Amino acid sequence: MIKSLYPQFMYWSGSGAVWIISDTHFDAPDCKMYNPNWPTSEEYIAKVKPMIGKYDTLVHLGDVGNMKWMDKFDCHKVLIMGNHDPGAEVCEQYFNEVYNGPLFIADRILLSHIPVFGLEDICLNIHGHSHDCPDDFEGHLNLASDNCDWLPFNLGKAIKNGLLSNYKNYNELYLENIRKL
Repeated sequence: MIKSLYPQFMYWSGSGAVWIISDTHFDAPDCKMYNPNWPTSEEYIAKVKPMIGKYDTLVHLGDVGNMKWMDKFDCHKVLIMGNHDPGAEVCEQYFNEVYNGPLFIADRILLSHIPVFGLEDICLNIHGHSHDCPDDFEGHLNLASDNCDWLPFNLGKAIKNGLLSNYKNYNELYLENIRKL
């Protein structure tokens, strides 16, 4: 259980891990032209599926590509829609939850497809979208698949290893600023 998640999202980790992926672009032919190392959809699924268990939650940060590949994952699936995804009606056929914009899942974690700037002092923005551009910005974790060797990110393990240690709770920051007045 990831206790730092807001109560309405704690069930994501209730009986398994929370994995995050982004920008899979399943079956998109231009990805291989963009990056010759881009795996085929079959290769991606073969690499990632064994890591994600039935009781886990898989959060996809958008730009799924051919949605039918999501049926290969037998787990709870969440989508933060990306700029290349079809409408929510289509996405809801393949995901248990679909969000059409950035989502705070904890007081210091913002999930989005496109990076959100200006909140670096209060939270970590976990996003995708920016290809061939690993963590260049403080306060951001870019999980576009080509930036993380096409591997899912284990949120609970990262939090246990200090992922949020550089971010104060924004309520604490607010109280510190009030005391200074």
